[in-house]
Amino acid sequence: MTQPLLQVQDLKIAFRDGKQNRNVVHGVSFDLHKGKTLALVGESGSGKSITALSILQLLPYPLASHPGGKILFEGQDILAFSKKQLRNLRRHKVSVIFQEPMSALNPLHTIERQLTESLDAPPKTSSDFLQQECLKLLSMVGFDNCEKRLEAFPHELSGGQRQRVMIAMALASRPDLLIADEPTTAVDVTTQAQIIQLLSSLQKKLGMSLLLISHDLALVHKISDHVAIMKEGRLVESGATPEIFKNPRHTYTQRLLTAEPEGKAVNISGTKASQNSVPILETKKLCVSFPIKKGFLQRTVDWVHAVQDASLILEKGKTLGIVGESGSGKTTLAMAILRLQKSTGPIYLSGTPIENLKSRQLRPLRQRLQIVFQDPFGSLSPRMTLSQIVMEGLYVHFPDITENEKEDRLIDVLKRVGLDPLARDRYPHEFSGGQRQRISIARALILKPDILILDEPTSALDRVIQKDVLTLLKNLQRDEGLSYIFISHDLKVVRSISHDVIVMKQGRILEKGPTEDIFMAPQNPYTQSLLKAALHFEVAPHE
Repeated sequence: MTQPLLQVQDLKIAFRDGKQNRNVVHGVSFDLHKGKTLALVGESGSGKSITALSILQLLPYPLASHPGGKILFEGQDILAFSKKQLRNLRRHKVSVIFQEPMSALNPLHTIERQLTESLDAPPKTSSDFLQQECLKLLSMVGFDNCEKRLEAFPHELSGGQRQRVMIAMALASRPDLLIADEPTTAVDVTTQAQIIQLLSSLQKKLGMSLLLISHDLALVHKISDHVAIMKEGRLVESGATPEIFKNPRHTYTQRLLTAEPEGKAVNISGTKASQNSVPILETKKLCVSFPIKKGFLQRTVDWVHAVQDASLILEKGKTLGIVGESGSGKTTLAMAILRLQKSTGPIYLSGTPIENLKSRQLRPLRQRLQIVFQDPFGSLSPRMTLSQIVMEGLYVHFPDITENEKEDRLIDVLKRVGLDPLARDRYPHEFSGGQRQRISIARALILKPDILILDEPTSALDRVIQKDVLTLLKNLQRDEGLSYIFISHDLKVVRSISHDVIVMKQGRILEKGPTEDIFMAPQNPYTQSLLKAALHFEVAPHE
């Protein structure tokens, strides 16, 4: 057998915690051959990402260290590389798609500049040639209007669009090994299919190897040749993908494979919510548009209509699911409802219009309307500890409650979302992506809001924790009559929690109705294609 492209041998990783080193990865070993795909799978905080980042030496050294083990790339130990060898490895041999694109992209540079920096082109290459290469990369990962996107900054793109930019940057140098850390987390199912097809075709064309880190077991099953299961920094099981999925030996692997979203939305009949005739939230023909400005005087030359004529009703104690492709306007609609984005059209909160309220008038209502953002790392202050982040809202909205009451609320909400209260003094960078998502959920829940807008709240969580979070949200809804707007690309999750669903594309609501009606008898061709791609079954066309 040929020598593996990548060999990880008994790798150990430790982090300095005060004066002591704390081991977080314990003797992990795996091989990856040229042209093959290995998937690292496990719960949040299991050590998947830091194991992968060790390959490029991207851990926070000297706080991080390797007490033992080797990482061999083409037979050479990366842990012994000089800085020059590491630069060459990162530029020509190995690329990475990071989990959180907003924190990985430079907010001050346009997409074109960041893509150009990733191209392995000679110094005197013409700007026209570089621009054409950038356009090819954006087109390859599924962008429309690529010329306009080149001039955009990261904050002007949706989460899924930023993820596609990251993928384009990683593929620019045509690497021998691509490390993909949750590459399809923030993209819709149709784009997921495009990315899977793209990665597969590039593997065949370039003989590229892929180290895939993913919570999406359907993706892992479809694209990987081998699977390695991690838990608490240890490799508990590994083998060929068909064998792992067919005959899992370890109890954790068995639990992981069976932890699919299940059940239906909470039954609110007979509760206080069912007796309330006035919708807790309603919008009528809501529109959001952004000006396109050019020239020295920044004159408006065109408009981007992000949301057009969006009318929706959210009843108390119910969940409204919003689905659609990246850039369809889902998050922009949520920002307009929260009055964090200018819009036109009436917005009613418990029958009271709020669209024209000033900032001071809106402040008392903020406690009732909370949001869990899509990008947890970008929404958490790096200078604040876990306890400061979660309790911040209490000091604003509940200044009269005692410190003991605040502490009790903090401990209760951390336990509810599966976080250790003893970790309250850590900072966001010390948590995994999934753990940061749970911090965001805790920050919103501690205020006990009436409406919770959840923008991809489970996208960074493994299936086991995802199932626990969905159960938590359902229990809160049942016990406290909470209302949710649930934005997600994962249609299985939407189906398991939503009473009603709206489908958006290019800023418009194409279809809306009760969840089971949408899933079992979709009327719109776009909805049919979305469900077919997501749930892997044929949907009969509407007569």
